Amino acid sequence: MSKITKVLTTGKTRTTGTDVFAGNHEGKLDIHLTAPGNPAVREHRFEAIEAHPTAEQLFAGAWSACYSSAVGIVAKQMNVALPASTAVEIEVDLGQGGSAYFIQARLNLIVPGIDPEVATAIAHGADAICPYSKATKGNIDVVLNVVTA
Repeated sequence: MSKITKVLTTGKTRTTGTDVFAGNHEGKLDIHLTAPGNPAVREHRFEAIEAHPTAEQLFAGAWSACYSSAVGIVAKQMNVALPASTAVEIEVDLGQGGSAYFIQARLNLIVPGIDPEVATAIAHGADAICPYSKATKGNIDVVLNVVTA
């Protein structure tokens, strides 16, 4: 895989809620939009046009929803009760390596109070069954982090 040497923009998401980790995605999609870059430029960028999500935000959001469900499935298989404060944060960078463009990602599973070894097993188990994780494996650089504190 080629490496990003300059990050141009990052799409970030945070998925929370016990229903999500139980695989219940009923209801509406709520996306909060921000523009990347300089705050002064952001104001001008959204002045004349309607705000819209970036491809990186959309990809991170879809991956986050899928990965969160996978976390719930793996935790249930392991008989582990996830805390109400469980969250998945995904960041997808668009960047350049030389003259080529690439994406890379960071997946952060936040499970306060769970034993770190158990949390790591859940994170890797979810990564193994999540279709988005499977699709990116070997195609982009992905870092999987677990936060238990």
